[in-house]
Amino acid sequence: MATYVMLSTLSESGRKVLRGRPGWIRKVNADVQRMGARVVAQYAVLGPYDFVNVVEAADNAAVARMSAELASRGSVRLTTLPALDIDSFIASLR
Repeated sequence: MATYVMLSTLSESGRKVLRGRPGWIRKVNADVQRMGARVVAQYAVLGPYDFVNVVEAADNAAVARMSAELASRGSVRLTTLPALDIDSFIASLR
C-alpha cells in the first residue's frame, strides 16, 4: 500500500451538508474504504484547506479513481500528494 496526503476544501454545498450533518464525514470515510483505500488519519485544519487526510491505497491509479469519484460529487475539491515516510525518503537519498 502507498501513502497519500489529501488536502481537501469543501464547496459551498459541502459546507452546508457538514453543518447540518457533521457525521457525514464518517460516511465519506466509509465510502473511501469501499473504493479500496483507507483513511489512516484525518485532521480539520485552519487556512486554505479544511481537512488534511492521510490515506493508503494500492497505487496512484487507485487513489486517482477515488479522488475523481469524491470530487465528482461536487462537495469537495481535492489536492492529492503521494507521500514517503521519512525513513524511506532518507534511504532513497543514499
